[in-house]
Amino acid sequence: MLGMSDLPPAFFAERIVILTGAGISQESGLATFRDEGGLWAAHAIEDVCTPEGFLRNPALVDDFYNQRRREVQSAQPNAAHNALADLEAAFQTHHGEKYIDHFLLITQNIDPLHERAGSRSLVHMHGELERVLCKTCQKTFAWVDDCLPDTPCPHCQHNTLRPDVVWFGEMPYHMTRIEKALAECTLFVAIGTSATVWPAAGFVQTASHHAHTVELNLAPSGASGLFDEVLYGPATKIVPRYVKGLAQA
Repeated sequence: MLGMSDLPPAFFAERIVILTGAGISQESGLATFRDEGGLWAAHAIEDVCTPEGFLRNPALVDDFYNQRRREVQSAQPNAAHNALADLEAAFQTHHGEKYIDHFLLITQNIDPLHERAGSRSLVHMHGELERVLCKTCQKTFAWVDDCLPDTPCPHCQHNTLRPDVVWFGEMPYHMTRIEKALAECTLFVAIGTSATVWPAAGFVQTASHHAHTVELNLAPSGASGLFDEVLYGPATKIVPRYVKGLAQA
């Protein structure tokens, strides 16, 4: 485990933004979307990941997310998730509660593995698999069981629950906080991302004007040429190695 004493004092002046994508959870047994054999191989995006698809066939969409929810119940964070949680913990020990001004983990993933590893300064820009949203009262609820088209909202009792995830054509969550962190960061690290989904694909361009940028990925992404530093390999190998390397910088 990375401790505060492992990092040089000057490092805690950094303002770090980390972006993670599906590649960080793949080694925990969760399928990615775009890779060969991924989720899009069996499901059309427009059927299960758009508001229009939900209007056409809510039962199909609910079934898709119910399956994903069951899968994550037994999934465990891997060494990459744990390394990022350790890095955050070191910042919290050094800065106290104000560490959130120095460290933000942005994930495109809807799984709960970062939380299970211990990450707290965390935003799910594409929503969370283990939450549902009521379209009538706009309240959201923690949810680990199946949700069906006739499942009533716990608050207003209307049968208008949907997965609390951001679909194509919808605005990602937490953008005000994300944009502020990107504007102030001195180090931006992208892990396991394809750099094809916007606005996350443009984060490196925003940060590169004032921050050192790093890509940690299984293979080069579409934005690899924009990064100052790149390291390729399985997330469980390269993320802990990179975090450990920060102590030797």
